[in-house]
Amino acid sequence: MDKQTLSYTDESLLGATITLNNCDREPIHIPGAIQPYGFLLCLDEHTQRIVQASANTETYLGQPAERLVGGGLDQVLAPDQQAKVEALLGTLSTAPKLLGVRLAPVAGQPYFKIIMHRYDGVLWLEFEPVDQLDEAPLDLPFLNAALGQMLAAGSVLEFCQHTVDQVRALTGFDRVAIYRFAADESGEVIAEAKRDDLDPWLGIHYPATDIPQQARAMYLKNWLRFIPDAGYAPVPLVPVRNPASGRPPDMTYAVLRSVSPIHLEYLRNMGSGATMTISLIQNGKLWGMVTCHHLTPRLVSYELRDLCQFIGKTFSALLASKELLDNTEYQLRISERQSELFEHVTVSGQTNFVDGLCRFFPTLQDVFDCGGAAVCFNDELITLGSTPTPEQIRDLIAWLQEHAPEDVFSTSSYAALNPAGLAMRATASGIIAASLADASGNYLLWFRPEQVRTVTWAGQHEKNQTLVDGQVFLSPRQSFESWKQLVENTAAPWRPVELEAAKEIRLRISDIRLKVFNELQSQARSLSRLNAELARSNDDLDSFAYVASHDLKEPLRGIHNYSLFLLEDYADKLDEEGVHRLQTLVRLSQRMEGLIESLLQLSRVGRAELELEAVDLNEVLEEVNDLLQLRFEETQTQLIVADKLPAIMGDRIRIQEVFSNLFSNAMKYNDRPEKVIRVGEAAVGLFPAVNRAEFYVFYVQDNGIGIDPRHQNNIFKLFKRLHTPDKYGGGTGAGLAIAKKMVEKHGGVLWVDSQPGQGATFYFTIPKIRR
Repeated sequence: MDKQTLSYTDESLLGATITLNNCDREPIHIPGAIQPYGFLLCLDEHTQRIVQASANTETYLGQPAERLVGGGLDQVLAPDQQAKVEALLGTLSTAPKLLGVRLAPVAGQPYFKIIMHRYDGVLWLEFEPVDQLDEAPLDLPFLNAALGQMLAAGSVLEFCQHTVDQVRALTGFDRVAIYRFAADESGEVIAEAKRDDLDPWLGIHYPATDIPQQARAMYLKNWLRFIPDAGYAPVPLVPVRNPASGRPPDMTYAVLRSVSPIHLEYLRNMGSGATMTISLIQNGKLWGMVTCHHLTPRLVSYELRDLCQFIGKTFSALLASKELLDNTEYQLRISERQSELFEHVTVSGQTNFVDGLCRFFPTLQDVFDCGGAAVCFNDELITLGSTPTPEQIRDLIAWLQEHAPEDVFSTSSYAALNPAGLAMRATASGIIAASLADASGNYLLWFRPEQVRTVTWAGQHEKNQTLVDGQVFLSPRQSFESWKQLVENTAAPWRPVELEAAKEIRLRISDIRLKVFNELQSQARSLSRLNAELARSNDDLDSFAYVASHDLKEPLRGIHNYSLFLLEDYADKLDEEGVHRLQTLVRLSQRMEGLIESLLQLSRVGRAELELEAVDLNEVLEEVNDLLQLRFEETQTQLIVADKLPAIMGDRIRIQEVFSNLFSNAMKYNDRPEKVIRVGEAAVGLFPAVNRAEFYVFYVQDNGIGIDPRHQNNIFKLFKRLHTPDKYGGGTGAGLAIAKKMVEKHGGVLWVDSQPGQGATFYFTIPKIRR
C-alpha cells in the first residue's frame, strides 16, 4: 500500500507504545482499499460521475482507474445496462442491492454482477465475478426444511447446531461454528459443523480482545462479512481521498471493503484461507456470530451469502424465544420441586418442619442446581450434599449476622468478601443465605463449589508486537495452541429465578413457623378433621374407580366380541375400508379394556389394607424370577441380585408386584440385544437425606434407553407414556403408577435416576420399623 493510502491513519498511534486499546482505534471503516476479487466504482450522488475507482480496473475492464475517474458509466456499461443502473439509483439505501445485470469484461476475465448501495455521499457500484451465467435457482425446499428445523429446536444449543449445519450445507465451508459472547465480551464456541479430519473448536474460549470494539460496532451495522482469500494484497482506491470530502470514503457497507492487516494475519495464523462471518444480534447487541472457515480460498456467490444472511437474521429473530424456552424449562423444574417441597413441609410443619426440608425427595438441595444445602434451626444443623464443615458453617452464620442483614443474601465469591472463605471455596464459593424471621441465627443455606473449571482459550494471552520499517504494529497471537486459565474463588453465578425460589421458600417457612406459634392447638383440631375428610374422599374415590372400571368391563367386552363376530361372519361382504374400520374397533376396544384393567388394579391397591408380615426379599425375587422366566428368556434378559437382601416388614404380594412391574418396565424399554437388570440395596451414604436407621433403600437398575430428566416426574402418572402405543411393546402406562402407590402404601417413596441412552435406576424406600 502506498504512502497516500497510509496517510489517513491515526497519527497518534505511530511511534507510541502499542497496547490492546490501539487495536480498538484502528480505522477499519476507511481502509481506502478493496479486496481484489472484484472491482469498485464510486459515483458522486449528485452528478453521477465516477469520482473514485479501484486500481485493478485495467485488469478487469482494460481501462486504468485514472482514465475512468471524472467520466460517466457509459465508459463501462452498455446503454441498456446503464439505464437499469440509473433507474435503481433513486431507491438505493445503505443495504447493498444486487442488480440483475451481467457485465462482460475484457477477454480472459469472468463475467461480473453489480452490487449497489448509497452511503457517505457516494453511490457505490461493486462488481463481483460470476462463476457461470446460468446460476442454480434458490433451493426453496432446503430453505423450508432449514426454517422448520430452526422453529422446532427445543433449546438454544439445538437451535445453534441446526444453524451451523444449514450454513455449511449451503456454502461448503470446511468449518462453520457459532461463537457466543459472555458478559465480559469473551466468547465460546457452542456449536460446530466441520470436516471430520479437522480438530474440534467446540468449547474453546476466546478473549474479548480478539474482536476489537470498532469491529464489534461494524458487525452490528453490517450483518455479513466475506473474505474469499485471506492471502490477498489490498487494491487501493484511485484517488484514495474523495475529492468532495477530502478524506477516504466510509466503506462500512461496502461488500469488497478491505479488512485490517491485523485481522488478515490473524486468519493466516489460524490456517484459514477464506472466511465468512454472520452477525447474531439480540436487542441491538451482538449476541454472537456464525463464523465460517475454509482451508483454501473459496468464492461463495452473493446470492448464497444473502441467503446465509437471511438465516442469520432469522436466528436473531427467534433467539429470544429459544432462550425463553430454556429458562422456562428450568423455571418449571424449580416450580415443580418447590411445590413438592412445600407439600413435605406442610405435612411436617407442625411437628418438625426441618424433616420436610431434608428427609424426603426433593429436599432443600434439590430445588435448584447447587452442590449442597444446610438448615440451621434452634442450634440444630442439618447438612445435605457437599457442604463446609459444621464449624465453618457456624462461622459463616456469625459473619452473615454481622455483615448481611438482608433477608436473602447471595454471592458467587464468598472468599472475595471474607478471607475465611478461602478455606471453604471447594464447597462454598457461592452462597445463598435466607434468614428465618422467627429467631436470630436460623438460616436456610445453599452452596456452590468453586468453579475451579478449566477454561480452554485459543492462543497466547497477549497479542505480540512486531517492528516493521521502524514502526510498531499489532499482530494477532502467533500460536493457536490452547492455553488454560483457572477461574478461582468463584462459583457459577446465581440466576434470578434461583434467588426468587430461595425468597419464596423462606417466606413459606416463615409463614408455617408463625402459624405453628400462634395456632398450634387450632391447627391440630383442623388437621384431624381434614385427615378424616381426606380419608373419606380417598375411600370414595377408590370405590368410584373400582365400581366404574368393574361395571365398564362388561359392555366393553360385548363391543369387542361383536366386532369379532362381524369380522368372522361379514368380512367377505365388506370392502377393504369396512374391514379396516372393524379391525380398528377391535384394537381400540382391546386397548380400552387394558386401561380399565389398569384402573381397576390401581383402585384395588388403594382400597386393600396391607397384610404385614416378615418378608424375605431373596425369596420374593426368586418367585418373581420364576413368574417372569419365560419373558426373561424371550428378551434375553439377565437378572443379577447384588449380595443378600434383608428381610422387611411388608405385604408380600404387594412387594412382589413392585418388583414385577419394575422388571417388566426394564425389559420393555430396552433396545439392547443383551439386557441386564440389577437389584440390590443402595450403599449407605448414597442418599444423605434418607435416614438409613429408619429406612431401607433398594434399587432396580437396567441398561435400557434411559429417561430424559425433564420427563422423570411424568412417568409415574397414570396412563402417562413417553412413546406412542406402537413403540416398545405398547402398554397402558399404568405400571409405574401402580408400583409407586404400592411403595407409598408401605410408607416409602419411589423415584428414578436416569439419563437418555444410559439406562435407568429406580430407587424405593421401605420403613425398617412399622409405626
